[in-house]
Amino acid sequence: MAQTVSVIVNTEDRKRLAAVIGDRNRPLKQVQRARIVMLSAERQPVHEIARQTGVSRPSVWRLAAAFRRKRG
Repeated sequence: MAQTVSVIVNTEDRKRLAAVIGDRNRPLKQVQRARIVMLSAERQPVHEIARQTGVSRPSVWRLAAAFRRKRG
């Protein structure tokens, strides 16, 4: 069974994250973080998120956990 990250993204956050992903002037790191959160909200497996975003699996876990902490 594939491991997934449980992130819940509301409509407002989804719009904000989509804007970050679509902004060509944003630093790559910010775009990667936004993509990780969006893919996590879509219940993609961790290894697939890591592959698509070019980061390690522990980075996916860490960034998803940071997003959850910020959202409360």
